[in-house]
Amino acid sequence: MLKFLDHLEEWLIAFLMGAATLLIFVSVVHRYGMGIDALQPYLTHIHLSWAQELCIYMFVWMAKFGAAYGVRTGIHVGVDVLINKLSTPNRNKFVIFGLLAGALFTATVGTLGADFVWEIGHTEQTSADLELPMWIVYLAIPVGSYLMCFRFLQVAWNFIRTGELPHHDHSHVEGMDDEDEVSIGEAIQIAEEREHGHAGLSDEAWDKQRRDDDKENKS
Repeated sequence: MLKFLDHLEEWLIAFLMGAATLLIFVSVVHRYGMGIDALQPYLTHIHLSWAQELCIYMFVWMAKFGAAYGVRTGIHVGVDVLINKLSTPNRNKFVIFGLLAGALFTATVGTLGADFVWEIGHTEQTSADLELPMWIVYLAIPVGSYLMCFRFLQVAWNFIRTGELPHHDHSHVEGMDDEDEVSIGEAIQIAEEREHGHAGLSDEAWDKQRRDDDKENKS
């Protein structure tokens, strides 16, 4: 169930980001295309005045889901220089306190947001261009905040059990195996060897020979 929630979170963020970017691109092309006499008759009947409003709402939802994703993966910036200098028991107490404080804050925001959505849902207030019920727009606040609260509690529980926090390595490339990773020095050495030539071998043959030599050296 948690795996599905993780993937759903990522799919929603990717979809909202991609759809908003595509919509902005189409809107900009349409706007400049209207200034071209040859294209104006074809674009006049296409109305995209609602595009900007929809993109704003999509980015709001994306930001709320992205905040929860950041808690789960450890992307959020944290000032922990002093905490890391403490002894392990004291550090663990501060970390748990911070995570529970984050859960309490996001739960409070979610509850206030849910109350606001409930109240505005009993009105006829709609958005200016899309005429979308505003309670749907503001629903991002309780949904995103409660999801973020759940992620705080999830991280806190995992930290209590394992003593580890999620850490995001910005240098890591998804799908790249450890055995394929090389240091900067190794990459420079490979580039220099390739530049000086490799006995008339093709790049594929030279790479194969280099891997075979590495295996022999390790054995």
